[in-house]
Amino acid sequence: MRGSLFNRRTMQRFRQVAISTVGSVKIKLLLCVCIGLTLIALASRAPGFLGWTGHGVSVPPLADSRKGYAIVMNTWKRYDLLKQSISHYTTCGGLDSIHVVWSEPDPPSHPLRELLDHIVHSNARDGRQVELKFDINTEDSLNNRFKEIKDLKTDAVFSIDDDVIFPCSSVEFAFKVWLSAPDTMVGFVPRVHWIDPTKGNMDHYIYGGWWSVWWTGTYSMVLSKAAFFHKKYLSMYTNEMPASIREYTTKNRNCEDIAMSFLVANATSAPPIWVKGKIFEIGSTGISSMGGHSEKRTECVNRFVAEFGRMPLISTTVKAVDSRSIWLW
Repeated sequence: MRGSLFNRRTMQRFRQVAISTVGSVKIKLLLCVCIGLTLIALASRAPGFLGWTGHGVSVPPLADSRKGYAIVMNTWKRYDLLKQSISHYTTCGGLDSIHVVWSEPDPPSHPLRELLDHIVHSNARDGRQVELKFDINTEDSLNNRFKEIKDLKTDAVFSIDDDVIFPCSSVEFAFKVWLSAPDTMVGFVPRVHWIDPTKGNMDHYIYGGWWSVWWTGTYSMVLSKAAFFHKKYLSMYTNEMPASIREYTTKNRNCEDIAMSFLVANATSAPPIWVKGKIFEIGSTGISSMGGHSEKRTECVNRFVAEFGRMPLISTTVKAVDSRSIWLW
C-alpha cells in the first residue's frame, strides 16, 4: 500500500517537473525567437544607426522621366563639397538631371567639369545616366537658384545646397509625398512665423528657427536648401513675383528661401509639408550662424508681407514620416 502511494507521489512529482521543464524550454525558445527577430531588424536598419555612408538605398528608375525629378544645386567655391554631393545624388534612382547653379566670376574649369562628368558616368546604372548641366550666371545673386530652366524634362524640382546630404531613400520618400501634393512645397527643413505680441497689432511677425519649430510642433515654411516644388514656381519667381523682393534678397544676400515660401503659399493658400529625414551637414556653418540672423529674417518676413499685401504663410502641424522606418505606430 505504501509502495503504491509512494509510486503515485513520485509520478506526480515527475509530471510536475516535466511540465515545468517543458514550460521553461518553451519560454526560452520564445525568448530566442524574439532576440533573433530583433537582431534581424537591427541588421536591416544598421545604415540608419551608423549614419550616411555615401550611398543611399537604390530605387529602380521610373519609366516616365516626367515622373522623376531634377536637382537644382546651389554652390559657391566649394568644389570638394560639390564633388561629394554629386557623387552621392547621382546614385539616387529617381533622379533625371542635376543643374548646378554657378554664380562665380569665373566659369567652371575644364578639370572640374571632366571630374564631375566622370563621376556621373561611373554612377550610371542599367543604361540610365543622369544629365549634368551648369547654369552659368553673370550676376552673383541668391535669386539665381530660382531662375527658370527652359530645358527641364521633369515637373519636380529638388532644390538643394551643396553642403547638405540626405540618403537616397529619404529623397525618394519626399518625392513620393510631393507627387501626392505637387502644387505645394515638400521639404526637410521647417521654419515658423508668429504674430509679435509686443507690437500691439496684427501686422508684425517674428521669424522662428528650428528650436521654435521643435518647441511648438508648428511650422509654416520649409527652406529651399532641401525642398521639392513644381518647376512652374521657377518661372513665377522670376517673372511674376514683385521685382522689389528679388532686389531686396540680392542686396541683403538673405531670405530668397523665405520669398519662395511666400510665393508658393500665396499661389496655393495651403501650407507646406515637412518630411522627416536624416540630414548630414558636410560643410562649415553658413549665414545662419552669424549674429543677428533671426532679426534679419524677421525683417524679411515683414518686408514681404508688405510687398504681398497680406500674410500668405499658413501654419500646420502635419509631418510626413515613412512608416517603414519606424518600429511602433
